[in-house]
Amino acid sequence: MKYCLFFLLTVVCFTKSLAQLTDYQVFFGKYSEGLVVRKWVQNGNLMYLGINPNTLKTSIIKNVAVQPLQWDEVLQGYQKSKYIQAWNFEKAKDYRLQDAGIEKSDSTLNGFSLTVDLCPSTKPLARSFFTSVIKGFEVSERPVPITITVTGLWMKSHQDDLKWLISQETAGNLEITWVNHSFNHHYDPKLPLIDNFLLEKGTVIANEVFLNEQAMLMNGLVPSIYFRFPGLVSSKPIFDQILSYGLLPLGSDAWLAKGQLIKQGSLVLVHANGNEPLGLSLFLSLLKKNEGNIKNKKWQLWDVSNLISKE
Repeated sequence: MKYCLFFLLTVVCFTKSLAQLTDYQVFFGKYSEGLVVRKWVQNGNLMYLGINPNTLKTSIIKNVAVQPLQWDEVLQGYQKSKYIQAWNFEKAKDYRLQDAGIEKSDSTLNGFSLTVDLCPSTKPLARSFFTSVIKGFEVSERPVPITITVTGLWMKSHQDDLKWLISQETAGNLEITWVNHSFNHHYDPKLPLIDNFLLEKGTVIANEVFLNEQAMLMNGLVPSIYFRFPGLVSSKPIFDQILSYGLLPLGSDAWLAKGQLIKQGSLVLVHANGNEPLGLSLFLSLLKKNEGNIKNKKWQLWDVSNLISKE
């Protein structure tokens, strides 16, 4: 099956600068330092989103020699890589309505990964949460690794907050893995899960994924290889569609506001968009209780790619 597809996104772009990014495509190939999963033209340059298949880290590259590949060739040629091993693991979990995808690492490493969701919200970013996390872990980790899942609508209405987060990266306080959380993140509290979020009638999955990737790029972010479903809700057809784009869905086994506990290798989930303060307060309480363990590296924060790639 061919996945080198070109997607005509008919939704109006929300910034003038987005018009500078054209011919955005799902494109698989290889180059001297790894694989590529996207290509586009930006300011007259041919650009690619590359991935190291063993570290799972992505990067933006341009004007390099790339050999096109079909997805089946990627699966075959890189079957021993951490990327394809994780993709095959995901493929086996595509049937679940909630929390399909990677929920935790089975690694024996001490610690967990902190994922922070930024769903659409009219409330300001909980900046104090990030500064508290930076201060709490600075004795053992700097920059502090953190995963932020971001939506297009949040970026559109929170430009100052987004710039602040980027400034924390620039200052060396945070090492952020930026994850696609869909562009619109539709949610209707009156609808059951099977008809909600990305499963809502009329949702165009390609637009939700690729408009947000482009918005991330135009805001100076490097999209990771991960995708988080809004509400952690998916269906087998939609899950498989996300996989066909080369993405790895991220779930969570420790959504703190829902009473789930942090375990070794957990992918912890909190919201810093102002809509779920309980999860933030629970994490900060645990942070204070574990001051000694943090100093002794027994309660560590792990970059999500490092955690997954070391399984």
